[in-house]
Amino acid sequence: MTSETAELLAVVVVNYGSSALLEQNLVGLSAELAGSLTVVVDNRTDDAERARIAALAARHDWVAAYPDRNLGFGTGVNLGASAAFARGATHLLILNPDAQIEAAAVRALLARSTARPGGLFGPRILRPDGTVWFAGSDLHLDDGRLRHPSRRGTARVEPWLTGACLLIDSELFTRVGGFDDDYFLYWEDVDLSHRVLAAGGRLELCDEITAVHDEGGTHEDAPQRGRAKSDTYYYHVIRNRLLFAAKHLTDPDFRAWQRSARAVAWETLLQGGRRQFLRSPRVLAVGWRALRDGRQLAARLRAARQPQH
Repeated sequence: MTSETAELLAVVVVNYGSSALLEQNLVGLSAELAGSLTVVVDNRTDDAERARIAALAARHDWVAAYPDRNLGFGTGVNLGASAAFARGATHLLILNPDAQIEAAAVRALLARSTARPGGLFGPRILRPDGTVWFAGSDLHLDDGRLRHPSRRGTARVEPWLTGACLLIDSELFTRVGGFDDDYFLYWEDVDLSHRVLAAGGRLELCDEITAVHDEGGTHEDAPQRGRAKSDTYYYHVIRNRLLFAAKHLTDPDFRAWQRSARAVAWETLLQGGRRQFLRSPRVLAVGWRALRDGRQLAARLRAARQPQH
């Protein structure tokens, strides 16, 4: 980021119809991070949005990638990472369009990563009203629920960090293969965290470093109880839990997650409150379809892992 260091940071943002947020949140940050790269992957929505992104990229000297369809979050980040690495980036800051972080906070994350290579680093993330949106989370291995670390107790858990704001060095990102393309949206950061740990890497929540996330800016990325979520959120959260199970769990844990799949799917739908079922009965159909598709996909993946005779 400066002439005194060999590190080159790339800020990678995946856009989907959020050019106004990029103008609000990214323009100032990219200007303040002198010597860094800004890479924007525009998951296609329409011609007008693409033209707005192209104009922003030209005006602010951003690197832009223009896939001809919506690749989803993780695959979009992978595309942006490839563009960044081709230009010599040594570190990636993965950032949601609706997330805000000060340049000083980015530098602090980069310093932490430089001093302790081989880890994922994330800030404590606040909502605009100052309440906590993310301050660490655990994946409970017995049932596949995601819970705050305060509920850990003696349970078997594995920590994970959200992809809304995440810093990683290029060596580790490449070594673990980046994000898994199979997820499209949601759980891809849980999966990445798991593979980092499995590869001997570390996860570090930097509680003294903060970012702000306005989950109303784009589709919602984290539950806020009583507030209805999008069909996209419900579908992929329910489906991808089973995808993760098929990819990473032992047979006993996989069977346990399968047994609890219906209960966890119902809990996911209830994040949006019960009134949504009266306003939008299709939500139940979305949940059922996600559960069906997740189970079928998981069964195919597990069958493919079995030795052939």
